[in-house]
Amino acid sequence: MVHLNEHPTHPDAIQRSSHWLSRAGLRPTRQRVSLAALLIGDGQNRHVTAESLYAASCGTGEKVSLATVYNTLRAFCEAGLMQEVVVDGTKSYFDTRVDDHPHFFWEDEGRLTDAPSGEMEIARLPEPPAGSEISKVDVVIRLRRV
Repeated sequence: MVHLNEHPTHPDAIQRSSHWLSRAGLRPTRQRVSLAALLIGDGQNRHVTAESLYAASCGTGEKVSLATVYNTLRAFCEAGLMQEVVVDGTKSYFDTRVDDHPHFFWEDEGRLTDAPSGEMEIARLPEPPAGSEISKVDVVIRLRRV
């Protein structure tokens, strides 16, 4: 279960969200502010799916479609406010923490969490093909309970 900000209409949540959007050059529309307040309104980082954010927004009474949630998450990613983490090539999670860091994917729960980056070491990467460069390395460590 993804826990989103439980008080997205609190004035501090609205102000933090509006500032977050403005800082990235995004116009703080009503729907964007509402979704941003669910994501970062309490100042905490989150991993969400479009579906979990949509469900949370329905609980606030905000009229927003699932397509709008997807489009808004993509706009947040393009603006550098979030990053998309793809698991299995089919499931996208959106992370409000944008620095480079590894993730744990809890297979039994379908949940993504941050993994401690200080404990990870990548000793060597393969040379990229001629005319290309490595832009990013995503690390998702899959876990199952024993």
